[in-house]
Amino acid sequence: MQYWIMKSEPDVFSIEDLAKVASEPWDGIRNYQARNFIKTMKHGDQAFFYHSNCKVPGIVGTMKVVKEHYPDSTAFDKKSKYYDPKSHPDQPRWFMVDVKLDKIFKETISLQDLKEEQSLQDMPLVRRGNRLSVMPLEAEHWKFILKMRKR
Repeated sequence: MQYWIMKSEPDVFSIEDLAKVASEPWDGIRNYQARNFIKTMKHGDQAFFYHSNCKVPGIVGTMKVVKEHYPDSTAFDKKSKYYDPKSHPDQPRWFMVDVKLDKIFKETISLQDLKEEQSLQDMPLVRRGNRLSVMPLEAEHWKFILKMRKR
């Protein structure tokens, strides 16, 4: 089992949007390091859904990977904002996974709250300059964050 933080801007795709569907492709990843993380995800991996670029950025719930990586079709669609002319179906450059909602938290665990926790200081999300939309998470960080919502 691996653990992840996956970011989305709530005005683009929110946890409430995910709640309306059975599962959803996590598409549009256009960073090579984040893409490489996507390629290592396995069915059943768990992820925190993180709302970014909003009034209170933070973790808003949990989800599971329900389909392992496959080519991101938005890279081939000229009408998509994620179109990449260098990516082709026979040699895809970008990949996505499908995710399914697990839980929506009653309250956001804010980035500020995460930064204030000494136990999380080595977590990539709270380190300065780390802006990846997909990041791995250590099991102990996963467990600690889940306990934070029960305080």
